[in-house]
Amino acid sequence: MDPTVSVEEPLGEQFQHRMVNPKPGELLEETYIVKDPLGSGRFGKVWLVEDKQTGKRFAAKQCACRRPSQRKEFEMEIELMNALDHPKLLQLYEAFFGKNDVTFILELVTGGELFDRIADEAFDLTETLAVKYIRQICEAVSYMHNKMILHLDLKPENILCVSPDRLDSIKIIDFGFARRYTPNTPLKIMFGTPEFVAPEVVNFDPLGKGTDMWSIGVVTYVLLSGLSPFMGDDEQETLSNVTACEVDFDDDSFEDVSEEAKDFICQLLSIRESKRPGCDQCLKHTWLSKPDSHRKSLSAAVVNLKKFVARRKWVRSINAVRAMTRLQAGLKKNDGATFSK
Repeated sequence: MDPTVSVEEPLGEQFQHRMVNPKPGELLEETYIVKDPLGSGRFGKVWLVEDKQTGKRFAAKQCACRRPSQRKEFEMEIELMNALDHPKLLQLYEAFFGKNDVTFILELVTGGELFDRIADEAFDLTETLAVKYIRQICEAVSYMHNKMILHLDLKPENILCVSPDRLDSIKIIDFGFARRYTPNTPLKIMFGTPEFVAPEVVNFDPLGKGTDMWSIGVVTYVLLSGLSPFMGDDEQETLSNVTACEVDFDDDSFEDVSEEAKDFICQLLSIRESKRPGCDQCLKHTWLSKPDSHRKSLSAAVVNLKKFVARRKWVRSINAVRAMTRLQAGLKKNDGATFSK
């Protein structure tokens, strides 16, 4: 679920980071005018809102928050976003806890999802441009890792273009699955998006910075080919493919992709978390450090990305309907292991 809007927004100055302390929910309507709906997802809805005093516009993400355990999760997300001050990471402006919900007031990003933009027929995707996107992702994730924070849900839907006028500049969003990481303290989770989770997530093994690096490898593979390397006929087959960790570049879509790019992907998709290069190593890799030599258009990738994006949207729509049905029915039971699409 992304805080994007299709209308154009003036660029203005860089969004200023601020430390957020949650406020009572009743202050929300006193502070903001609710405008148009921007989207919905598994956890709730996103609205365009306007500050009554300043006229500034933001994205308001509202989620159900009925149980103490849910509130604790949202408080952790606020804490982590307070620690993340980087131009490539979405910024939090305010937060409000109501009786049964929580609302995040977020920086408004108007360019839409990166893969949506690339899938447009008029978009000329080259490997050089792909390098620019992956460099930005690595720079942002490097900042997070230096803060000892793992994102743990890196996927196309969580990578947005800054604005319609800056489609080559991205931001990473959605820190709901993010966790603090202590090297000597095992961190295990059982959530994520099947196509993009690392083998250690599926096997419920300890995670590390390499867990995010795996996801970057999958995103890179999809970006360059429009194909999903581990996608199966169902969720279980997809997870089995992830743990098998068999990657190939046999499809014709890779004919115009450089050997440096393939090597970059292979290093990131190593089955052992500790063997994957970190962000700083990735930024020094030949593919990312010498991008000007890869100027071929990746037309086959764009064609495939159209199908990839359509499939992802269809799955997300189904999940959103299911989620809203559960919420409306007042389901108050813990879901346990959660794999989002």
